[in-house]
Amino acid sequence: MTVLLLEDEYPAAERLQRLLLQAAPEAQVAAVLDTVAGAVAWLTANPAPELIISDIQLADGLSLDVFDQLVVRSPVIFATAYDAYALRAFKANSIDYLLKPIKLTELRAALDKLRDWQQPAAPARQLESLRDSLPRAERQYKTRFLVRSGEQLLPLPAGAVAWFQSRHEVTTLVATDGRRYVVDYTLEQLESLLDPSHFFRLNRQYLAHLQAVQRLHPHFNGKLKLDLSPAPSEEVMVSKEKAGAFKNWLEG
Repeated sequence: MTVLLLEDEYPAAERLQRLLLQAAPEAQVAAVLDTVAGAVAWLTANPAPELIISDIQLADGLSLDVFDQLVVRSPVIFATAYDAYALRAFKANSIDYLLKPIKLTELRAALDKLRDWQQPAAPARQLESLRDSLPRAERQYKTRFLVRSGEQLLPLPAGAVAWFQSRHEVTTLVATDGRRYVVDYTLEQLESLLDPSHFFRLNRQYLAHLQAVQRLHPHFNGKLKLDLSPAPSEEVMVSKEKAGAFKNWLEG
């Protein structure tokens, strides 16, 4: 089974490939692409893969734009931190919609669903399967964190979070008043728990709240340097590949 992966975060792509080989040892990854433009070019030049596994947010836009630009016959499993695009994914040959962090059991179930689809099946059963795979509309994002301050545990609203930093496998929450707390989440987990209209993954180390972004400075090679509040002790950069998506997020 040939598989095309669309994912703009290198660690996530590596993890997804490991999970895929555990769930389907016969799978062969044809390519790993991180941009809409790259995906369109690859699909135009190559035979359709037997499966596409795709994140929603790529470095230069939404992967759903690929399916708006091309007629793609391959079935698609979306693997993403965002559930706001489930209905658009429904129209893009989607057989499942998995929310990060993806579990091996969930990926196996999605591949089993693909195998079922490859067998003769009633259209009604296929529609029911698709409907069941969509996240429930009433899903709520995380609204508060329980953080430790000395010997106490304090509830902290998500709106009071300025940014998260990951370093040496430790994630630190920095509040708008500058206080810092260690939390038991990875940035990948936080991406799936927090409202994507309020929080953006700036790079591998930082995930920031909209209100924490004060200014943007054009940097060399198309990068953006950010001023965050409270100010981190180091420069915070957004890559050239993510700059367009980041600006779109800021504009709403």
